Amino acid sequence: MPYPLQLGFQDATSPIMEELLHFHDHTLMIVFLISSLVLYIITLMLTTKLTHTSTMDAQEVETVWTILPAIILILIALPSLRILYMMDEINNPLMTVKAMGHQWYWSYEYTDYEDLNFDSYMIPTTDLKPGELRLLEVDNRLVLPMELPIRMLISSEDVLHSWAIPSMGLKTDAIPGRLNQATLMSTRPGLYYGQCSEICGSNHSFMPIVLELVPLKHFENWSTSML
Repeated sequence: MPYPLQLGFQDATSPIMEELLHFHDHTLMIVFLISSLVLYIITLMLTTKLTHTSTMDAQEVETVWTILPAIILILIALPSLRILYMMDEINNPLMTVKAMGHQWYWSYEYTDYEDLNFDSYMIPTTDLKPGELRLLEVDNRLVLPMELPIRMLISSEDVLHSWAIPSMGLKTDAIPGRLNQATLMSTRPGLYYGQCSEICGSNHSFMPIVLELVPLKHFENWSTSML
């Protein structure tokens, strides 16, 4: 969960989100160095007298300011492509869950089980218990086992939605008539919150996502009790 006045990202829960955080820091450092260099050059031009008037016509300078940006772009593009392919890769998922977007709630179906499906509605503010989060709590949480690769199949039955959980680096559009997939794996148990991230109508702000990740033994007990 984010906290008040937070400036950075939420703590990473999945390996993909950890990679995204590293890439963010890597790119931010490059941007910081470029900004510092530009600011330094502007300061020099404003505070010193130009003595070498032919510097800007030199072949060497033109070569440097052509090659250097190309190298910087490569340093950004290579790790970006690596993470992009990692996010699309799904290797032997041990479970498949289908999430369907509706106006304005989510429904989940565990395709590896018979008759294990439910709707997930936001809990109204008047019904919240002490300690529960306003506009983020649901009546039925999506319970999944931790440390296992899980395939999420995401679609919609009416308009465009988006199934997003920031701490896991997940954001997949739910499109009517189309089935999108995403990989989900958590490194630790806990409650993780998300919301629909696509403007989908008047109650767009009221369709949260709550992911409860538990050890495999607890998940088996929960699934048995739900069947």
